[in-house]
Amino acid sequence: MPRARLPRMPDHVDPTVVTDADLAWLRRCVALAGNARARTDHPFGSIVVTADGRAGGAMNTVVTTGDPTGHAELNAVRAASQALTPEELATATLYTSTEPCAMCAGAIYWSGIARIVYALSESGLRELVAAQEGVPTLELPCREVFARGGRPIAVAGPVDLPEATTVHEGFWV
Repeated sequence: MPRARLPRMPDHVDPTVVTDADLAWLRRCVALAGNARARTDHPFGSIVVTADGRAGGAMNTVVTTGDPTGHAELNAVRAASQALTPEELATATLYTSTEPCAMCAGAIYWSGIARIVYALSESGLRELVAAQEGVPTLELPCREVFARGGRPIAVAGPVDLPEATTVHEGFWV
């Protein structure tokens, strides 16, 4: 993973509080979501950032690969899991433009990633996506998925970032 240019969160900060650095990473995620949309994929983007500031991002690839599991978070978790040790993942943060779905939350849980920060909530997305190809979004917040596990995952979000909603506007029609 390349070295990040944005600062990491200081150790003394509450992991559920969103910092200026978190906002910068979320804006990068939204930019990735815009790139995914521009190439006809669903508008989602995610970045995994290690405690020492290394970062690797991913976009949604559902349409371009024909793989329904090609969600941005899952793609980012796959790449991070191959590039990082379990110890590095245990102190990493996954940033994402939209709250992880149940499938992605499960992958995040199993990867050992310690913290999630997201912009648009699942319920906010649900309002924008009445139905996609006849299948509505799952109504299952990531906090509920994580609560069923045996280890804590810090969650910060939703974060009021208007561009996280804007990237979806007009896409799901």
